[in-house]
Amino acid sequence: MADHNVLGKDGEAAALNYLKEKGYRILHTNWRLGSLELDIVAQTDDELVIIEVKTRSAGSITNPEDAITNQKMKNIINATDSYIRYFDIELPARFDIISIIGNPPNFEIEHIEDAFYPPVTVRRW
Repeated sequence: MADHNVLGKDGEAAALNYLKEKGYRILHTNWRLGSLELDIVAQTDDELVIIEVKTRSAGSITNPEDAITNQKMKNIINATDSYIRYFDIELPARFDIISIIGNPPNFEIEHIEDAFYPPVTVRRW
């Protein structure tokens, strides 16, 4: 496995530990349906929380969260819509980013809640 893949897996493991310590209930990790994927799906008492995890090594030029492009947000939103329909969930969804910088075990973790919002679409029947 390439070094960046190992770092990414270590970052996701650190994010999971962080979320569990904060009381989140983890529903799925790396959930897939076709080409759609969600890094972490968790739940609080009243929300479904979709978490995108981005990890960079110490000394990286860019911030991890800068890798979340508009297209990536659209993909996450589409995957979330499929997830909600697949599991028939009736909770509001929130989109978070966990930004991780460093090398294991010395990660700096930043949890960005409500990092982005899905667009509102009005359909006329």
